[in-house]
Amino acid sequence: MEKEFIENTRVLFKYYKSLGDNTFEQLNEQDFFWTPDLKSNSLAVIIQHLAGNMLSRWTDFLISDGEKEWRNREQEFELYLKTKEACLSKWEEGWSCLFEALDSVTADNFNQTVYIRSQGHSIMEAVLRQISHYAYHVGQISYIGRQRAEEWKSLSIPKGKSSEFNANSFSKGERQEHFTDQFLKNKDDSHQ
Repeated sequence: MEKEFIENTRVLFKYYKSLGDNTFEQLNEQDFFWTPDLKSNSLAVIIQHLAGNMLSRWTDFLISDGEKEWRNREQEFELYLKTKEACLSKWEEGWSCLFEALDSVTADNFNQTVYIRSQGHSIMEAVLRQISHYAYHVGQISYIGRQRAEEWKSLSIPKGKSSEFNANSFSKGERQEHFTDQFLKNKDDSHQ
């Protein structure tokens, strides 16, 4: 069960990362710094926050508190990234840290307690906490992206295409592969 949980978790994280990646591909440099108003965060600021959170939570995941002393959370909300390239680099840095940490989880340490702000979590609790946090912010990223892209390519079922999608899905007369298997297959196919 532990191995399956971590593998499925990895796929979900890859899925959310791909939503961000596919949004960023549709945007130009200035879109990363646009905000609808002074109270809102730009994509760059959201990326800064996500990367800061990821680096803090996942560095030494099994041996140190997830809220690192060196993290400056408040600074994450003050724009310091200045280019699209810098934003994408910071985005990748955070995700790389996360995936490396997931590689360190095994059946032998799966029941270990990890800490976030001195509060104990099972590994499952800590991972689920981060999935929901990242999904929330990736939703913000895709929402901003849709507003800014010149010609938005849907990240899921395009508006007005639900009936067509469902008819195609159900017309096969059999159940489809498990989500994680299907996602990985589609991801592999898209890179060929």
